Amino acid sequence: MTRWLDRRSTPLLLGLFAGLLAVAAGLLAGGDATERAGLAARWTARAGLPLFLVAFLASTLVRRWPGPVTRAVLRRRRQWGLGFALAHTIHLAALGINVIVYAPGRTWQSLVGGGLAYAILYLMALTSTDGWQRRLGKWWRRLHLFGVYYIWFIFTASYAGRTFGDDPDRRIVGIVFGSIMISALALRLWPRRFGAVVAK
Repeated sequence: MTRWLDRRSTPLLLGLFAGLLAVAAGLLAGGDATERAGLAARWTARAGLPLFLVAFLASTLVRRWPGPVTRAVLRRRRQWGLGFALAHTIHLAALGINVIVYAPGRTWQSLVGGGLAYAILYLMALTSTDGWQRRLGKWWRRLHLFGVYYIWFIFTASYAGRTFGDDPDRRIVGIVFGSIMISALALRLWPRRFGAVVAK
C-alpha cells in the first residue's frame, strides 16, 4: 500500500479513472440525454472530491497519525492536487455540455464562483513545481493556501445550499457531503488551534 501511494502516477491515474467512471455511470444510469448529461456533471464533481480531501488533509493526517502511509500521502500531496485537477477537468467538460446543450440558464453567481475556482485550480496546478515555488517565494504558499480554502468553500457552499431545497434526495446529498466538508475543515484546523491545549 505504501509503495503504491508513493508513486507519482497513482493520484493522476485515480483522478482520470474516477472522472471517466463517473461519466460512464451517468451515461448508463440516465433515462434520456438530458438526464444522462445532468448525472455525468453531478457525479464527476463528487468523483474528484476524495482526491481534493486527500490533498487538503495530507499534512493534518501526518500530524495526527504519523506513519508510512500518511507520510507517503504527504510526499505526493502535489500529485493528489493534480489528480483532483484532472478529475475536475473531466467534470468541467461534462458540466459544460450539460449547461450549454441541455440545461442553460445558470445564475451568474454560480458561473462566477465556479469559474474563479477553476482559474485558481489551474493556476495552482501550473505552479505545482519546485521551480515555481522558488520563483514565487512567499506568494506561492499564499496562493496555494488561499486556493485550497476557496475550493473547499465552493464545495461546501454548493452542498449546503441543497439542504434547504424541496427535493428530499438533494437534501440528503447536501447534508452528507456538507457534513464531510465541515468535518474535513475541523480536522485540518484541530492540530493548530487545539493541539497545544490537548498536549498539556
